[in-house]
Amino acid sequence: MTFELAALAAALLWAFSGLLSAGPSQHLGAIAFNRLRMGMVFVMLAVAATLTGGWATVSGDQALAILASGFIGIFLGDTALFLTMNRLGPRRSGILFALNAPLAALLGWLVLGEVLSSRAVTGIALSVVGVIMAIAFGKRRSQLHQWENIRGPLRLGILLGLTSAMSQALGSLIARPVMAAGADPVAVSAIRVGIAVLGLTLLMQLPVLKFRQRNPVTPRIVGQIALSGFVAMGVGMTLVLYALSGGEVGIVSTLSATSPVLILPLLWIHTGERPSLWAFAGAALVIAGTALIFLD
Repeated sequence: MTFELAALAAALLWAFSGLLSAGPSQHLGAIAFNRLRMGMVFVMLAVAATLTGGWATVSGDQALAILASGFIGIFLGDTALFLTMNRLGPRRSGILFALNAPLAALLGWLVLGEVLSSRAVTGIALSVVGVIMAIAFGKRRSQLHQWENIRGPLRLGILLGLTSAMSQALGSLIARPVMAAGADPVAVSAIRVGIAVLGLTLLMQLPVLKFRQRNPVTPRIVGQIALSGFVAMGVGMTLVLYALSGGEVGIVSTLSATSPVLILPLLWIHTGERPSLWAFAGAALVIAGTALIFLD
């Protein structure tokens, strides 16, 4: 039970981190926010890997896979996620990002030749239906909070959300052989985050894209970003690694993927506006679909 509670606690922390990130991301802009957040997370992970000796577990022939995983999974994935959040809000972006689980199952089938059972196919279908329900019918008319507003075309926000989920799934797929070889998760995460920081820094220097910081960095914004990074990457990821050390992979993966459901009561508490029943039902279907995939 201890391992299962750790996985559930990680999902709750990730949901909380999503709320912490929404304000600073809109204040600075998704790219500037993500660079600052990833820079802080990199320092945390690098210090931890140094203290635990994790760097010694990473070999030179694994570098290319780790760098590719970081570029796709974190640089592209996280950047697309926060661009989605700025357009669709934390509720919708969280639902879309949860599709990384069924997308990872599909990629495992297409790329690695893994068997995709009828139960897993059903789980993927349920997840897709749940996402459609939560996005299309997930807002009540009485909900007026800015996080429920859609900025720009809805289809572009959905495309960015799907990109974030696909990038996360691809990044995990590329990193899987490295982790299976016994590399330290903290050291690997530090390298992946480091390449993301480099990519974001270069991206902000390209004048044609005009990715500039929208507003000045304030002490409050820095505190929120540091707390968000520590909660999600520091405590949350550590709890998942602990859960995987003794819990069943399927159960741990399913419980840690419940963030789209857990974020709804947190939004209710923060905004004072109850999410619609469609939002709860859609999020529940996503989790049920994830459970069918991982518990197959």
